Amino acid sequence: MTLRTSLRKWTGNYYPLIIMMLCLLAILSLSRLMLAGWQWERIDAAVSVWHLFSQGLRADLILAGLWLAVPVLLAPVWAQQRFSRSWLMFCYLWAMLALSLSIFIELASPQFILEYDVRPNRLYLEYLRYPKEVISMLWEGYRMVVALAVASTAALIWLMHKMINQARLSAVAFSNKILWLSWPLVVFLVFAAVRSTTDHRPANPAMFASTGDPLVNSLIISSPYSVLYALYSLSYESGSSDIYGTMTDSDMISAALDWPWLKDLVFSSAEFPTLHYHEASLPRAKPLNLVIVLEESLGATYVESLGGLSVTPELERLSTQGWWFEQMFATGTRSVRGIEAIVSGFMPTPAQSVLKLSLAQQNFYTLASTLKQQGYSTSFVYGGEAHFDNMRSFLTGNHFEQVIDLAQMPEAQFVGSWGASDEDLFNTTEKHLLAQHISGEPFFSFVFTSSNHTPFEYPDGRIQHFDEPAATVNNAVKYADFSVGQFIEHARQQPYWENTVFLIVADHDNRVFGNELVPVSKFHIPALILGADIQPQKISSVASQIDLAPTLLSLIGISAQTPLIGRDFTRDSYSQGRALMQFEQNFALLEGTDLTILRPEQAPVAGSYDPISKTVTTLPALPSDARVRRALAQVLLPAFLYQRQLYRVPETSDSPEPAT
Repeated sequence: MTLRTSLRKWTGNYYPLIIMMLCLLAILSLSRLMLAGWQWERIDAAVSVWHLFSQGLRADLILAGLWLAVPVLLAPVWAQQRFSRSWLMFCYLWAMLALSLSIFIELASPQFILEYDVRPNRLYLEYLRYPKEVISMLWEGYRMVVALAVASTAALIWLMHKMINQARLSAVAFSNKILWLSWPLVVFLVFAAVRSTTDHRPANPAMFASTGDPLVNSLIISSPYSVLYALYSLSYESGSSDIYGTMTDSDMISAALDWPWLKDLVFSSAEFPTLHYHEASLPRAKPLNLVIVLEESLGATYVESLGGLSVTPELERLSTQGWWFEQMFATGTRSVRGIEAIVSGFMPTPAQSVLKLSLAQQNFYTLASTLKQQGYSTSFVYGGEAHFDNMRSFLTGNHFEQVIDLAQMPEAQFVGSWGASDEDLFNTTEKHLLAQHISGEPFFSFVFTSSNHTPFEYPDGRIQHFDEPAATVNNAVKYADFSVGQFIEHARQQPYWENTVFLIVADHDNRVFGNELVPVSKFHIPALILGADIQPQKISSVASQIDLAPTLLSLIGISAQTPLIGRDFTRDSYSQGRALMQFEQNFALLEGTDLTILRPEQAPVAGSYDPISKTVTTLPALPSDARVRRALAQVLLPAFLYQRQLYRVPETSDSPEPAT
């Protein structure tokens, strides 16, 4: 009796499902082997091969168990002898669905890893919501990769069809008695595979995060499991900040507000814990206009004076003409994270950005909330389609009156996968700002660029290439830099220049990766405030994107009630600062050079960051209770404020008078 015959005899009705499981384990193991060979240096430095593959098999069994759960639970009713034909057809279709999706996601993994330095995760799901942009990006920048992936997917799916269909045709159904008697054992085995542990909590991706390198941790599990768990987690994001631990509300609020720059503020509202009166340190007879230019993926990696490449000569030149932040850090790795921090002053959490969360679509604080109430016209200008990442809904729901996107740029000379070129964007912005000036109203415009985004498309003949071929990140950055430099020079010639403050800041770096729990250096970004009467200075202390909103309010001369708890650099630019960083499921608090990292369901980590070498050193001892308490408060407070809808200015507090 052959092995196949024995397997068919002993598994009966479940034979196609067993073949599905074996095929799935083989595909995932082969993929892991190939990815391990590709990333061997990082794997060898972080973990043993035995650990990688043994724990990988354990994670693969969880995924297999999840796919087996539905048909196994249906078996007592559907797999009886009289229904065996339809049951086996269902098993074939179910197995093909499981294998096809797994093959597709695994084959997408190498390109995703090249972009994000981890396996496909929640970001993969988020991009699936925008097929037009994604398909255009893939077609323009990765045609050969897409062609190979499609061909490989089709070939593997055809092979799986042959194997599963043969299993369906050759399966021999159990008698009903054997089916019912064996079913509890089958359920137990599937349950054991999914749970994968006898601990209090079932296994999840966090349990496989056994190294300090996020990429290696993600290689231990499979891409389909990572994506499936991300999909599952989306349903529970409102409480996801609890993954680090809990504090009482009073302790959390007290620790979260325990910063030197907040000591003199009066938080007088028992209901709204961060609400206070922001008094501008530079009162003006007539408040200034405000323009924020958010540069896509322009990290310090590309700024020579910040330790990067020399591909931003315009920004370097402008840095001597305003406030230049030498240690500004992004709060996250996505544009939406940068938007929430810069426009709302909101701190990061492990959940999605508030731009995408339902309770923040209205009555959530933004700078436009304050400025519109002060008589400003407010607008958002974007070269792509503003619905992307839910930007239009969030911004228009929170006091941005006008949205100008690609549809309002019919004269754009160059349109790529992500929309109009930065030059076209700034040309539209210049016309808009001049019209705003002529109207006589003060204005606030938020401008978001997109040329520095894969597949790195931009007009020919505008820059001298830094490297070849043309469609590289370095050249795209150089073009983005050229465009913003040109925009500022044109703005200097306009009548609104002397009455307008400009902020140029990145949303995040292009690729945030590394073999550290939190690659701090990849959160380092440029930020420059200039225009009006801003005098040049370099700010060397650690700063976060959430510090920009209160600083800008003071610079333009606006006093008002706000929930902002960032640092106002017009009052304090010299004391040790702090930065908040969310990297996947890890949260980091950087205080000067001291680093505290919180991890889900694992002990916190103490470390230090050297801004000269741009390296993180983890320490063997645990961080002090005080440091953990402070870090935990920073990540719990924004979740608390969001869930209870407290990050806003209530109508009763709209008065420009300070709270008593």
